[in-house]
Amino acid sequence: MLELIEAIFLGVVQGLTEFLPVSSSGHLLLGQYFLGLDQERFGLSFDVAMHLGTLLAVVSFFWRDLIRMAVAFLRSLRHRDLSDPDQRFAYLILASTVPAALIGYLLEDFFETAVRSPWVVVFNLVLVGVLFIVGEAVGRRSRQASKLTFVEAVGIGLAQAAALVPGVSRSGATITLGLFLGLRREEAAKFSFLMSVPIIAGAGTLQLGEVVSEGMSAYDILLFGVGFVTSAFVGYLAIRFFLRFVVDHSLRAFAYYRFGLAAVVAVLLIVL
Repeated sequence: MLELIEAIFLGVVQGLTEFLPVSSSGHLLLGQYFLGLDQERFGLSFDVAMHLGTLLAVVSFFWRDLIRMAVAFLRSLRHRDLSDPDQRFAYLILASTVPAALIGYLLEDFFETAVRSPWVVVFNLVLVGVLFIVGEAVGRRSRQASKLTFVEAVGIGLAQAAALVPGVSRSGATITLGLFLGLRREEAAKFSFLMSVPIIAGAGTLQLGEVVSEGMSAYDILLFGVGFVTSAFVGYLAIRFFLRFVVDHSLRAFAYYRFGLAAVVAVLLIVL
């Protein structure tokens, strides 16, 4: 029973922090460190379930955009016209996916071992929080995501790759760079969420293949279901909330949350 409660808790944390700019990897690492919630003991199948749950959340929310981009991409195979907004947007998403995919594939072991420290999380919580405030101050917030250049899209992809370091936040890094590039908040957020689909789908598919080859016990299936449903439901709500929030509100609230969490964690690390 206790492990089911922990599974629900981890699913809620994953669903919230995957899409809010506060770092899912950082929160899960801190949970493991301070609360003894060792995500690894739930096994690979639980990790897959949470990734697939967040993938379902994005696809469920943006299914119309995804279908439109898929149709546009297929249409481009016959006649490529990057003046077509849907075709251009589809290729921008693909361009932004490449850096994170390559860096994640080549340096996965490094990011999973060398930088997994609570102090790394504290540093990045503060750093990215500062970037939120600076981005809000200097960003013009007037451009649409479809007007990005392909070099800028690759740059946002590199920002997404930086989120492999705990405490950075994938959505936080990509949205912040979007602000520096002059995107409106809601445009930056939408682009960030859509560009996560290929990455989450790719990682989830590879992990799912391992799970299927190894097989799952009845208990693993139960944990899989709990993680999948919880992260999908909470993730969908987090996306809906955040897209509405950023229309009229800045990212400063999330910066202050990051500063507060960093301060609490730093004190605990020093005292304990």
